[in-house]
Amino acid sequence: MSTIDGISVIFDLDGTLVDSEPNYFEAGRLTLAEHGVTGFTWAEHERYVGIGTRETIALWKERYGLTAPLEALLAETNRRYLELARASTPVYPQMRAFVELLAAAGVPMAVASGSSAEAIEAILTGTGLASRITTAVSADEVERGKPAPDVFLEAARRLGAAPADCVVLEDAAPGAAAAHAAGMRCVAVPYIAEQADDPAFARAGLLVRGGQAAFTARAAYDWLADRGTRS
Repeated sequence: MSTIDGISVIFDLDGTLVDSEPNYFEAGRLTLAEHGVTGFTWAEHERYVGIGTRETIALWKERYGLTAPLEALLAETNRRYLELARASTPVYPQMRAFVELLAAAGVPMAVASGSSAEAIEAILTGTGLASRITTAVSADEVERGKPAPDVFLEAARRLGAAPADCVVLEDAAPGAAAAHAAGMRCVAVPYIAEQADDPAFARAGLLVRGGQAAFTARAAYDWLADRGTRS
């Protein structure tokens, strides 16, 4: 087996490690319906993939003219999401296998996500990933969410790693842009295959155009052990 030295891996959570977008869609749909916005569709939800919950709700307030305070809408949506997440949040099998390969090689790992800290903890614990990934950062803990680099830079700081020695796994263009802004290399696994040609993905060190269906733990590990460790 190849070895990986001097590298840390930072995972986005939603749509990258776990298939949580259906839960976010349902939580958002219910919140919007509660405030008079009906007929929210999956296609509309896709506009917000890769954007933190707080930023998404701020956009909803502007788009739909919601009058409730942002913090109240955020709490409502997070409550609904946590109920759904605790009931069922599947881990992508090849991502779990990748985490296991990295753990066996002693590679430091973190999660950096736009989800709330409570949601991240609930998912990592519920899926068993918390035993492998012990460092987690929520965008709520930093000044700016993705596509700003703040959450990735904070994850690197907590890992004690230089940004240039970090590789980010991301499924969304804002996250890929954030990784680039942080000075980190990126493995992009687009959640929405049609977005694979987004300019933000063009800067990824490894772009898995077919998304999760085409991602394999072994190929990603070998890339890290080879080109992934080169400047």
